[in-house]
Formats: sequence, C-alpha cells, structure tokens
Amino acid sequence: MKTLIIYTSQTGFTKKYAQWLAKEMEADIITIQEAKNNKKEYFDNYDAIVYGGWAMAGSIVGSKWYFQRATAWKDKKLALFCVGASPEANPDVEEFLNTILTEEQKTYMKVFYCQGGIDYSKMKTPSKLAMKAFASTLKKKKNASQKEKDMAEMISHSYDISDKKYIEPIVKYLKQ
Repeated sequence: MKTLIIYTSQTGFTKKYAQWLAKEMEADIITIQEAKNNKKEYFDNYDAIVYGGWAMAGSIVGSKWYFQRATAWKDKKLALFCVGASPEANPDVEEFLNTILTEEQKTYMKVFYCQGGIDYSKMKTPSKLAMKAFASTLKKKKNASQKEKDMAEMISHSYDISDKKYIEPIVKYLKQ
C-alpha cells in the first residue's frame, strides 16, 4: 500500500510521530507546506493519506486543509492523528476525538490520538504565553478540582510523554 504522511509540527512531537509512522509504513512523508505546494494529481498514486497535526483549542492544527481535500480521496484509506499534551487516559481526549469528524467523515476516515508533551523552548511566543497564562489561571483558581490542580502542575513546565506505541492503532487501521 503506497502511503503518504502529511504533517505539521511546532515543537517536534507531531514530526516525531509522523516519522515513526512513515518508517513503520514505509511511507512517503511531507510537511503540510510541501503538500500545499503540490498539484492535486500528486496525491492520485497514493492508496492511503494520513494527516498529523497537534491539538489546539478544540481542533487539529492544519486539518481544515486536509478535510477540504479528503472528500475527493474517499476511495483511499484516510486517517488523521493529533498529538496533544494530555495523557491518553484523560477522558477529555476521547470527548475531543468524538468532535473532530462529522458523521459523514466517520464513514471514510478515522482519527487517532498520540500523547506528546510540551516543549516551551521550541514553542512560538503566542502559544507559550497562552499556555503559561492558562497554567497560572489554573494555579490561582479558588476551589480548583484535583484534575485542574494536576493539569496546572503538568503544563507549568516542559515534558515529553510521547511513545512509539501510540502509532500502533494507526498502523493496524492502515494495514486492514
């Protein structure tokens, strides 16, 4: 199966997953910017097209471009993965994943989650400030729940909880 992995990454976590997936699938890999520069015929020879971006504010960065083209690719195996700072076991992750695809999109593509982390040293200033402000708000919140306290502690510094095992469901789906 000829597979293409397209991704965008700000701090490197999504790139890491895209590279792991490309190696496992013996796939071609390009950035979203490279994908945008290709004519639509470029994608014709692929049996599977996967897009990876990071989770931010209830969406997957760059996914709009992918969704706009995916309707023309319904004859291909389509998958979308997002990388986020939350541990996979966080119930919010499943809730988030359930909102990404429309009912129609769920008939021809799947979405997956890969836990990543935060790397403040590579984050762009607006994102860094937003994350730091969010952590500060959570820390100062009166009557904060334990979940909010744990989140505030977790996002107040850089960390990496990525693991290659999170590509396994994607690989299994693509090889079906």
